[in-house]
Amino acid sequence: MSISQARPGFHIPVISSIARDIARDVNVIFYLLVIAVTALVLAVQTWGLVVLTLTALCMVPLMFALFIWISWP
Repeated sequence: MSISQARPGFHIPVISSIARDIARDVNVIFYLLVIAVTALVLAVQTWGLVVLTLTALCMVPLMFALFIWISWP
């Protein structure tokens, strides 16, 4: 069984290339983090504090999932 058959995320075009890069080298996560923070800073410079509000709003489901995950018995 190949890697693309074992993991369903490898079939989505954008996610598959990132997932393959992370599978090869874990340090790619840090590069992606720097890219995401840079994009956030540029968006704040362009559109203002509305971007921070929308970013926080999008992070709410992620935080709920994290809280459920860490409290799971």
